[in-house]
Amino acid sequence: MIADDLINEGCEVILHGGDINCQRILDELAETAPVKAVRGNNDKEWAAQIPETLQLELFGLSVFLIHNKKDLPKEFNGKDLVIYGHFHKYEEREKDGVLYLNPGSCGPRRFHQEITLAILNIGENRSFSVEKVVIPHTKKWKTEEEALPEGIAGMLPAIMKEIEAGKTVKQIAGKYKISEELSEQICRMYLTHPGIDVEGILRRLS
Repeated sequence: MIADDLINEGCEVILHGGDINCQRILDELAETAPVKAVRGNNDKEWAAQIPETLQLELFGLSVFLIHNKKDLPKEFNGKDLVIYGHFHKYEEREKDGVLYLNPGSCGPRRFHQEITLAILNIGENRSFSVEKVVIPHTKKWKTEEEALPEGIAGMLPAIMKEIEAGKTVKQIAGKYKISEELSEQICRMYLTHPGIDVEGILRRLS
């Protein structure tokens, strides 16, 4: 199990970028190591006490946690590492001496995306390295609703217009005969990524 592997590797703290789902997840993670987390947009009333941002000093390393990278303050400096979530897909980029890291999602697999987390190794003099961990999965697509429909690329332009018209996730799912989960994913991507096109949505779903 991943938790056992982390214990064996000497994990000293767990950082979570939000969209936790429920308190039970935090409680189970805390059995492995202390947990530092920020609230995600899908974390509702139960997570009211969880902060939206968190600034930490870990073994001399300055770390900033936020759910959506787009919500970072305009004047942002003095940090070594920014950890975020929201997109549920692994990303690692460096800009102006700051490493921006999205460890991805290690919960239920979303369509064809990887299940991932990241291990942060901190050395002396604020040196650190990041190791991407891909978690094997055994789930097979059981129904057409769980898989991406073959004609999804052709549907997307019309779905995007429906979103602009204010149609709900449920209405879009019913009209285009797709799962509500897929409809929610498309709506979220379109609304949180201004200017995104069909290719961009497909890339994030694949």
